[in-house]
Amino acid sequence: MKQYIKRDSRDSRDSRDSRPSKPNKDKKDEREEVAEPIRLNKFISHNSTYSRREADKIIAEGKVFLNGKVVTDLATKVSESDDVKIGKQSIKEDKKRMYTVIIYNKPKGELVTKHDPQGRKVIFDSLDNKYKHFMPIGRLDYASEGLVLLTDSVDVANKLMHSNLERIYKIKVDGKIHPKVEEAMKNGLELEDASSGAHELSKIKSMSFEPFIAYQILTNGDTFSKIKVGISEGKNRELRRFFGHFGLEIMDLKRFEFGGISLNNLPTGKSRYLTRDEYKDLRHFVNSTEIYKSKNNYSDND
Repeated sequence: MKQYIKRDSRDSRDSRDSRPSKPNKDKKDEREEVAEPIRLNKFISHNSTYSRREADKIIAEGKVFLNGKVVTDLATKVSESDDVKIGKQSIKEDKKRMYTVIIYNKPKGELVTKHDPQGRKVIFDSLDNKYKHFMPIGRLDYASEGLVLLTDSVDVANKLMHSNLERIYKIKVDGKIHPKVEEAMKNGLELEDASSGAHELSKIKSMSFEPFIAYQILTNGDTFSKIKVGISEGKNRELRRFFGHFGLEIMDLKRFEFGGISLNNLPTGKSRYLTRDEYKDLRHFVNSTEIYKSKNNYSDND
């Protein structure tokens, strides 16, 4: 059995110490303070009692004002400095408000979204109704399972989604992990055509893969192999595309850790609040970090 191999990089961390930590202030070329604009409907849904679908409705009806003017474009984005009102009611993000984060152990066969036009099951069908306004922090695709974080804070969601905190997965592929795969995990990979493993409707063609933080080959056989990997970004079907490039189809994919927050013994389909220590680490991260700006603009969807 191979050891959990850590790549030799200044950005690498031991998998046992992957909790949120302070960013390196000397790396100003890699990190900078950003206030990323977000969709108006998302801003409303996370700072009021309206759902995102209800927010779309009142925007289309001309009931929402942005900086004193009626806005009806559903694609409108807003920043912290914008004045948003529903009628005469101001909608503001309260940064001093206590936020909540939960862990959900997503089963296969659920989408990480609020609603699905095709009527497929979404995670909010399984979660308690009191979490209906929560925002998923990143995604897992329909066929994947494992840890999904959700929060009622836009700021927390943005900082975690745009972080380079370690995400740890266990994967089963339909073939052997050969040396070229290991070389790419250690050194990274640039693909002009990263369509293998992608969703058939995806518009993303090329993709850049950072070196894996760590990996451990658990079993390696001609018919299937199992591997544990740690990566620092969660781009659109990143792992399926990576292994697909080498002719390996992912049969099972489960995320069991994000930034030191672990599933532990949480049953599939169940949720829990963060522990006191997990909240302590998260507050330290949120209060001290700047948003990590990736050079790639992919949605978080492992």
